[in-house]
Amino acid sequence: MKKQVLRIALAQINCTVGDLSGNCQRMLSCLKQAQQAGADIVTFPELAITGYPPEDLLHKPKFIADNLSALKGFTVSIGNIIAIAGFADKDKFGIYNAAAVINQGKVIGVYRKMLLPNYGVFDEKRYFIEGAKPLVFRLGQVIFGVNICEDIWHNNGPLSAQAKSGARLIFNINASPYHAGKIKERETIVKTQAKRNKVFIAYNNLVGGQDELVFDGTSMVVSDSGRMIGRAASFKEDLLIVDVAVPVSKAGNAKKALSIDKLISGEDKPRLSAKINKPLEYVPEVYGALLLGLKDYVAKNGFRKAVIGLSGGIDSALVAALAVDALGKDNVTGVFMPSRYSSEESLIDATQLADNLGIKIINLSIDEVYKAYLTLLQPHFAGRPSDIAEENLQARIRGNCLMALSNKFGYLVLTTGNKSEMSTGYATLYGDMAGGFAVIKDVPKVLVYQLSKYRNSITPVIPERIITKEPTAELRPNQKDSDSLPPYEKLDPILKEYIEEDNGLEAIVKAGFDKETVVKVINLVDKSEYKRRQAPPGIKITPKAFGRDRRMPITNKYKGY
Repeated sequence: MKKQVLRIALAQINCTVGDLSGNCQRMLSCLKQAQQAGADIVTFPELAITGYPPEDLLHKPKFIADNLSALKGFTVSIGNIIAIAGFADKDKFGIYNAAAVINQGKVIGVYRKMLLPNYGVFDEKRYFIEGAKPLVFRLGQVIFGVNICEDIWHNNGPLSAQAKSGARLIFNINASPYHAGKIKERETIVKTQAKRNKVFIAYNNLVGGQDELVFDGTSMVVSDSGRMIGRAASFKEDLLIVDVAVPVSKAGNAKKALSIDKLISGEDKPRLSAKINKPLEYVPEVYGALLLGLKDYVAKNGFRKAVIGLSGGIDSALVAALAVDALGKDNVTGVFMPSRYSSEESLIDATQLADNLGIKIINLSIDEVYKAYLTLLQPHFAGRPSDIAEENLQARIRGNCLMALSNKFGYLVLTTGNKSEMSTGYATLYGDMAGGFAVIKDVPKVLVYQLSKYRNSITPVIPERIITKEPTAELRPNQKDSDSLPPYEKLDPILKEYIEEDNGLEAIVKAGFDKETVVKVINLVDKSEYKRRQAPPGIKITPKAFGRDRRMPITNKYKGY
């Protein structure tokens, strides 16, 4: 079988929503590298010019016009190479999620995304209309197709139509957000579709953090037999360059393809050995996602420094370690805020953590302020036993202190609540929930421990006692989390069944869980929606995160679980 060698470059770049000029500069930088490497074709991620997801910016006519102007400026810079760039296209019918195929300063053709996802974090039918033509292009004797993200996930979709039109190489540009397990899932889809349609697939994915979402990159090139022949790094920018020997297409099929006459490389060019980066294991992968999501949220929103309330517990310890790894020790401040219920152990552990991380720690006792609150409220609380009202006062005083430091010094307050707590409402509004970014909001408690142990395997920064001691909020004498919640080893699987799998009471009990416990957990989850709605954004790492994925009404009388 006659083949033609093409050198392709996948520019896995970190775009910022709305930074049209900055995104184009990143693209031009990678374009130059690809040209220097002798690439025939260079691809960029889905909506690379606008950043992804642009959300309601797409409702602004000027934003669409500016994005088209940015594409035009990028186009004139393209010389003897083919560039495939994601942008927002427009005609009299509406707006399209599109890819421009560019060569010699001209747009040769525009592919418009045909399958628009409208589930989970995706809301594309709110903004775009579907494209109608599965375009193919001819370069030398090779026919290739271009499609976008969702187009590759379905059988008998645009990819199949392009293959039937003679394409033997498919460029799929993506903004596919991360959650644990997604990288393997994508790879399976790409390999399956490559074998099924007998095509090479060059899968280019966005990398970077955007609000709650993290894009891991992990771009890849797969042969028509489903073999991995190139894999980019995860959670960082990369330029993956691969030589592919693509079967030439039949002459009859070439009539259906848009022609690009200029071919850069040839059979005499020395062949490259493409890199195949090794996939990360589960826990390091999640840690990488949290690290990138935090780093980009801080940088892209104009912050430099962060402040964290250090309790001496596992959650704040993990957040502090992540913050130091993402931002540097000089940009992180810890605050220990003891009350009358705080143990000496907590002070020692928080101080040791700060010393290990090399960060500044401020000790602010809240007891005098707490006394003042109790005195103020005593006439109104008289005759009633101490309860959650007095407990939450302490959390809210701490939240006020952190926000005061934020206002005075420009720090971003990083909250420390995990998914298990957020699910069950085991958190205080305007207290430990007060802040700008909830780093581990989507991380179940058991995984918090796994991530902490993983971080310590690199360098031991989290004191061992923080990992081994029983978790407590220390808001009343001898308090333990287990006073209010089932043990996390039992709680987290139930939460996964109910929140991520959408299973009801009967199904969860049938899976082997105690009915009384399941009823308690479900009621806690359902009653806490109003709290979650007021929480700061946090990094999505599970298949179904609160907010973007799971959208329950606050006012809700349905109890059909």
